Amino acid sequence: MLRPAQITLGALVLAAFEPVNSFSELSQDSFNELKIVTSDLEKSLEQAFSYNKLNYLMLMMVDPDVHFHVIPRYENSRFFADVEFFDKSWPGPPDLGQVSQTNESLNGKIVSHIKENWIH
Repeated sequence: MLRPAQITLGALVLAAFEPVNSFSELSQDSFNELKIVTSDLEKSLEQAFSYNKLNYLMLMMVDPDVHFHVIPRYENSRFFADVEFFDKSWPGPPDLGQVSQTNESLNGKIVSHIKENWIH
């Protein structure tokens, strides 16, 4: 799922289908699927936006269900749909409080672009 607050271009949320609140409670099937999904996700985001690094953050503070925030990291700014996106905390840890100003229309374009570049 696209993270509505785009910390960096293409920031996503990767959520488990199982209703569990602890990573260790995931089934073996979910762990097997996680390998496939992360591989597809990394290749697809690389093709879509040419990130330099990818951070996975498992915070689960507000939403207790198992999920990761997937944050593409960029050494230099990226342009998408005539908007310049910055990774304001590069090369340090991502700053979740620093987001790019997007709207529903722009977020929809980002989702469409990721889908167009999805590698199975």
